[in-house]
Amino acid sequence: MDTAQTKTGPNPLAYENTGKLIVKFAVPSIISGLVTALYNIVDQIFIGQGVGMLGNAATNVAFPLTTLCTALTLLLGVGTAANFSLNLGARQKEKAGQIAGNGIFYLLATGLILFLIVFFFLSPLLHLFGASSDVYPLALTYTRITSFGIPFLLFSVGLSNFIRADGSPTYSMLCTLSGALLNTVLDPLFIFTFHMGIAGAALATVIGQIVSAAMAVVYLFRTKNVVWKRSCFRPGFSLLKEILALGLSPFFNHSAMMLVQIAMNNTLTFYGSLSVYGSNIPLACVGVISKVNVIYIACVIGTSQGCQPILGFNYGAKQYDRVRRTFWQGLITVTCISLAFFCCFQLFPRQIISIFGDGNELYYQFGIRYFRIFMMLILVNGFQPICSFLFTAIGKPKKGILVSMTRQILFLLPLILIFPRIFGIDGVMYAGPIADGAAAILAIALVIPELARLKSETL
Repeated sequence: MDTAQTKTGPNPLAYENTGKLIVKFAVPSIISGLVTALYNIVDQIFIGQGVGMLGNAATNVAFPLTTLCTALTLLLGVGTAANFSLNLGARQKEKAGQIAGNGIFYLLATGLILFLIVFFFLSPLLHLFGASSDVYPLALTYTRITSFGIPFLLFSVGLSNFIRADGSPTYSMLCTLSGALLNTVLDPLFIFTFHMGIAGAALATVIGQIVSAAMAVVYLFRTKNVVWKRSCFRPGFSLLKEILALGLSPFFNHSAMMLVQIAMNNTLTFYGSLSVYGSNIPLACVGVISKVNVIYIACVIGTSQGCQPILGFNYGAKQYDRVRRTFWQGLITVTCISLAFFCCFQLFPRQIISIFGDGNELYYQFGIRYFRIFMMLILVNGFQPICSFLFTAIGKPKKGILVSMTRQILFLLPLILIFPRIFGIDGVMYAGPIADGAAAILAIALVIPELARLKSETL
């Protein structure tokens, strides 16, 4: 078999059992995603316990900015990793190194630019994100401090995609894990011992992000498939176009999530004020539930990201049977994950909400109904990311972008804007399952012809 070489021998992506490879790459990827989610969840738990419901609402207002950072890390990180894998599979190691170097350069530049934008335009951004008058002061304090961590966040999370593609998924996981564990230790210390409140949670987050970025830098001196040259880091427009082309699919997906979060926050504030719940209860409840949902998203996105190097490498090496096998194994995995979370969200919503602090009976009533209705069709939510990552991995970004945009932009966002006019605050809840079902149907309809093509080329 003609297998591409690493520095030490044949690349296992070309011959090792695909099920074992998925476990090898997906588990660290899932853990990395969970650890990234842990930053927000730990903050949410300790802020809910130490600051209260308004603190939960404040972190929800700041959450669209976190989603934007994630979108940019996926744009540059996944785009770099996908191109890197394709070029390694095609035995073009020099270009793979140039792709990696350019990805690192643009991650650093983008992180710095975004920090400056947020720092100078923070107040109007928070109003745009749906901050009520009660929530605004806490959101301002929290976001002003966390904005200093933006360059470190983009660099560490974005580079973790390259580290996985380079064949070191465990180290990629450790980069994120180290910072998150430090954040978990510092949060209660700063909030309760030093009485810093929401500012302490923000400071703990930034320190953890700096540590993760430092570990990512260390890896650059021990890569498996790249021998760094000065030319690798010389910005090239053609290379940037290639990175962006394969990173646009997950970028649009998370950008769409950011737009939905902004629309959701403003809708909850407005229609909540017209209901028995008031404006702050829906904002706080959805903030908690969004953080819990991030755990689920981390699992399905992590599985899909873990499949990406296998899909991309074998497609570049023209081993299409391994591409198809990897896709089906990944789809089964994300469906099993979805089933587990569906059961948790339907059976234990009150218990989950209680972890993030106490509230009155209206608070729990809204949160339980939102969990059970909005997450009703979470069973099929894994279809969209695995299909999108397949298209991205095989170099078909337009289809990947279309699949990634369907749930958020084509279905969920319009429904969030229309349904509350008819059903009031409950309209937000009904929008979720309808968007989930429609997006899953479209994703499968687009991927079936592609799988049939791969099967015909295998024969």
